[in-house]
Amino acid sequence: MDVIFYVVPGLIMVVAVFMAYRVVRRWLQIRGAWNSGLTAEGRCLRAYATVSGGHGDTSVRTALRHVYEFITRDGRVIRFEEEGGPGTIAEGDYVTVYYTDGRQVVATAQAPSRVRQAMTAVGLLAFLGVIVVFCAGFVAAYSQIIGPYGDIVFSVDDSGTSVVP
Repeated sequence: MDVIFYVVPGLIMVVAVFMAYRVVRRWLQIRGAWNSGLTAEGRCLRAYATVSGGHGDTSVRTALRHVYEFITRDGRVIRFEEEGGPGTIAEGDYVTVYYTDGRQVVATAQAPSRVRQAMTAVGLLAFLGVIVVFCAGFVAAYSQIIGPYGDIVFSVDDSGTSVVP
């Protein structure tokens, strides 16, 4: 039964590390698109909102999504979907698309905002780091208190009182 106190924090740490990987990966992709110097005129094909939550007493989260299409300088037609962006962009509007060249094209229609993106990424990484440190501390404390065989370890001081180390 003690295994649950090791497995659950371990799984939480794995999920947090994976999410940190995804945050850093997306940060580098967007930064690469902004730094590539390649831009194209894109068109918003669709704008819609997704709604999640709202069951019982939970809050509702609405996310605005856009579908864009543009033509790269080598003539390929690229269509991509992006969450966020200004609510003023409607279907049929033209936008500037920043993209990377190559076999796998990474594109964004968000205007370059390096400081805001860096602050968001660092904030998310700090939050995920706190989760990992808390889980690791919990596992370390649990293993110190419970001991190697699942028994609570007590020591007795000179006065004969039991003390948890």
